[in-house]
Amino acid sequence: MGKIRLDTLDASSPALLEASVTLIVNAFGDPERYSAERITRELRGDDSLFYRQFFIATDAGQIVAVGGLKAADWASNTHILYLSAVAPERRGKGIGRALIKARIEWLEQNFPTGRILVSAAKTRRFRDFGFVEIRNSNIDGRHLLLRRF
Repeated sequence: MGKIRLDTLDASSPALLEASVTLIVNAFGDPERYSAERITRELRGDDSLFYRQFFIATDAGQIVAVGGLKAADWASNTHILYLSAVAPERRGKGIGRALIKARIEWLEQNFPTGRILVSAAKTRRFRDFGFVEIRNSNIDGRHLLLRRF
């Protein structure tokens, strides 16, 4: 294993886009909700007036993780972490945490204040970054967490 590198996703690169879509589709394993077509649209941001930013983690040029963030179009100064996926064989090595950190830092550099929302089954890693669970938000084992900055 080489050194993990974090970058913003260049969605205009067909190879990077395809590798990212494949990783996300395989990680979620729910083709009805997370189809390749939907994920491609999300990563390219074709259907949005609001910003979307994706980050990729690579090792020796291979994408091993993807994580996105976007504006919540229904609430001012509110941002959503979403479509986070780490290749199964690379989990437990801190890559997911590095993606969370990179996205928080990007938001704090680009917006003076705001809120970040995330829905997660496992909450510890988000709590470590200052997220708090919204009371009574556990639905089907997923929790809604909030972080202000």
